[in-house]
Amino acid sequence: MQKFIGTGVALVTPFFEDGSVDFDGLERLVNFQIDNGINYLVVLGTTGEPATLSTEEKEAVKSKIIEVNNGRLPLVLGIGGNNTAAVVEEIKNTDLTSFDGILSVSPYYNKPTQEGIYQHFKAVAESTDKPIILYNVPGRTSSNMSPEVVVRLANDFDNVIAVKEAKGDMVQAMRIIQHAPKDFLVISGDDMIALPMVLAGGAGVISVIGQGLPKMFSDLIQLGLDGKPQEAYELQYKVADSIDLIFEEGNPAGIKAMLQKLGVSEDAVRLPLVKASESLQTRISDFIDQV
Repeated sequence: MQKFIGTGVALVTPFFEDGSVDFDGLERLVNFQIDNGINYLVVLGTTGEPATLSTEEKEAVKSKIIEVNNGRLPLVLGIGGNNTAAVVEEIKNTDLTSFDGILSVSPYYNKPTQEGIYQHFKAVAESTDKPIILYNVPGRTSSNMSPEVVVRLANDFDNVIAVKEAKGDMVQAMRIIQHAPKDFLVISGDDMIALPMVLAGGAGVISVIGQGLPKMFSDLIQLGLDGKPQEAYELQYKVADSIDLIFEEGNPAGIKAMLQKLGVSEDAVRLPLVKASESLQTRISDFIDQV
């Protein structure tokens, strides 16, 4: 699965101030990623605020991204949830022709056991032939998917090809890298430790900051993949403060403030999220001016 090595970006959904989807902004956003060296795009992941999009809006967002991308980069579609039957049904009823894989989050809120998480993803994997990227993000789901379950899924299902590991725990990431099949991809879901994960044997990152700093961040990850840690860490320390900034008041408010500063799209988000404070916007703007 070479197409998922390097830097993927979890795209935001740009909105106008009235809350409607900004499709021109979405076009600029997709081209900005492609023009600056991003390796693949993740559509309707958490960063895209899919929980606040209607079914019609989701279809329109997908169609626009497919149209603008025009086959230039691999596309991954976010399909996940805490109702296993509904996730399976959505996968079966979605036209996945234009997508190279599915990113599916571990069930949130329900707090299933490790066996429950395994059985959930077993059902997901058996519902499609598309490659599945598991998504472990305990900070949002309230349950951690153990390395043992990840490795078990990787061994049991040929189409479970990767995990987006976002616990922020290097030891957990290294255990997966150590024990998973050699061709299984361990992708960082945490921008701050993406480089250490790559240097430990990870495959890259699905990034948020990469969306605002696509050239710098994709270069950083590529240097890590090329075994050039010194040059990679020089870029890491240039980027590090911006990672803290964009997550300070939650995602995607911070990255949308950065994209507004860059002239890509506006900073509007949908409730229950609110846009970045004036103080944070000023500090993000100052960072961009200095970088």
